[in-house]
Amino acid sequence: MFMANHNELSGVVPDSIGKLPDLRILFLRENQLSGIIPPSLGNLTKLSILSLFENNFEGEIPSSLGNCSSLTSLYLASNNLSGSIPLQLFSLPGLSMAINLSGNHLSGFLPQEVGQLNNLNGLELSRNLLSGLIPSSLGSCIALEYLYLGENNFHGNIPDAFRSLHGLLELDLSYNNLSGTIPQFLADIQFRWLNLSHNNLEGEVPIGGIFSNATGFFVSGNSRLCGGIPELMLPPCNVSGKQVPKKKLIITIVSAVAGVGLVLGILVSLYILWHRKKTKEFKSFAYMENFPNLSYQALLKATNGFSSEYLIGSGSSGVVYRGILEDGSIVAVKVFNLEHHGALKSFMAECQVLQNTRHRNLVKVITACSSVDYQGREFKALVYEYMVNGSLDYWLHPDNAISKVENTYKTSKKLNLHQRLDIAVDIAYSLDYLHHQGDTCIVHCDLKPSNVLLDDEMVVHVADYGLAKMLLKGRNSFHANQSTSIGVRGTIGYTPPEYGEGNEVSTAGDVYSYGILLLEMLTGKRPTNDMFKGGFTIHCYVKEALADQMTTILDHALLQDIEFETDRSAMLEALTSTLKIALSCSTEVPRERLDMAYVAESLSSIRYKFNTNSLLCSDKAGEFKQGAITQV
Repeated sequence: MFMANHNELSGVVPDSIGKLPDLRILFLRENQLSGIIPPSLGNLTKLSILSLFENNFEGEIPSSLGNCSSLTSLYLASNNLSGSIPLQLFSLPGLSMAINLSGNHLSGFLPQEVGQLNNLNGLELSRNLLSGLIPSSLGSCIALEYLYLGENNFHGNIPDAFRSLHGLLELDLSYNNLSGTIPQFLADIQFRWLNLSHNNLEGEVPIGGIFSNATGFFVSGNSRLCGGIPELMLPPCNVSGKQVPKKKLIITIVSAVAGVGLVLGILVSLYILWHRKKTKEFKSFAYMENFPNLSYQALLKATNGFSSEYLIGSGSSGVVYRGILEDGSIVAVKVFNLEHHGALKSFMAECQVLQNTRHRNLVKVITACSSVDYQGREFKALVYEYMVNGSLDYWLHPDNAISKVENTYKTSKKLNLHQRLDIAVDIAYSLDYLHHQGDTCIVHCDLKPSNVLLDDEMVVHVADYGLAKMLLKGRNSFHANQSTSIGVRGTIGYTPPEYGEGNEVSTAGDVYSYGILLLEMLTGKRPTNDMFKGGFTIHCYVKEALADQMTTILDHALLQDIEFETDRSAMLEALTSTLKIALSCSTEVPRERLDMAYVAESLSSIRYKFNTNSLLCSDKAGEFKQGAITQV
């Protein structure tokens, strides 16, 4: 791994970089590098992540990158690259995370070969000079969740093939020259956000799905649209679907403007009269799905009056309830204790983070409620997707977990190594996203097992951003944005030692917390266990035993798995490698800790190797048993 992000490096990248055959991760983002991207990078067949964005690279994207057969993520955004996108990129079998080529001067057509990327999660080509039709082959990219093609010169219709993209969460086709109507099937896709603005679209705006949420989609700048929800203030469509005559359109617009002015006047008056009562009602985030407005009364009813029987968690800033909405949907409702110092800032911090993050391993907020209760006190709550399998803390320490809600969690089960590696990888990728992949660098500041939630398929959703910090983009990740600072708190045992010395938060702090969490996952011991005192920590405990006594420190459930594992050596190798990574993450010196991108990639490799060995051993065992039966 080679990382030199957020520095002031200048000059060209030497061609000799292609002589590092074992290089897996190359991060040179946000520097002042120039010249061409060295074609010799194509020699790095083990390269998994290549990040060069926000530099001054020019020339064409080298076609030799098509030789990087292990590449999963490619970030070349915000440079001065030109020419067409090389076809060789679209034949890379491992590209599964993201391709970001936005903010360059790329031209030409987007070729049909893009449809070969059927495992790709995100494709961002916005702010270029691409032209032609949007290829229908994109419909074959069924794993896409994020597709950004805005600010180009695409023309023609929105491809009918997009109806196959059932998992698409965000789609940006704005500022192009697209024509035709808005396809009705877009209302059937569960979008968080849809931008079709500033094109030449015409006809009726669909109703339903994302098109029922006025803050979730954008169609402005298409002068020949009609219909849609009232908030759009578009002219009505006639029977044939065409717009009403121009004269009637003008009358409609004038009437609408006059009506809006009258309504605004009334609203301003009401606001002045009722300002002191702070009766602020529900406001949804811009990317939220279509969901009913949830008032204080609705949440009160959903939780049976915030009954203790519905309580599923609590913390310093508030409590979490299980709620059942009127339509039968089960949700988690986090009610903030505004009497607690810093709770209001926690609410605002969590809202800010949730508005700036979109990742499959981060908890998704459904809505927010800011209102007053029946006693006139300020009330603030966040409503999340309900995680049927509870928190990781419940699974690691089931004897200490008490569920007050019937069927809140499934019957207590032990986690095997396969599951623990899956969970570890999911958490690592979520932190890598927060630290490196989003628009803003975010430090979680309170990573611990109780903030790692598991859905019905045991997929991780990291939660609780009440202490999160937004870091300044630029030189390094060791300085917090003071405008969002709410003080360093966190949880004893998981908080890095430098925070106790008054140092500012950093991404390295999250890495430390992750390392401690990973040690806990494999040993089954909390970092606050009574045995850890007087400078003897869980890190010391594992480090002393790793060389020749590793099995003595493992969780009892894992020890039982070792006894029944077909290939014990493969399991022990995976455990040893994972514990080494955990120790490297939880070292006391911040700058000696690993980067989460490297951690995620390394743990993915460990998991892949372990799973492959397990399958091979299972197949061999099956063949042996079948042979024995035949002989009998």
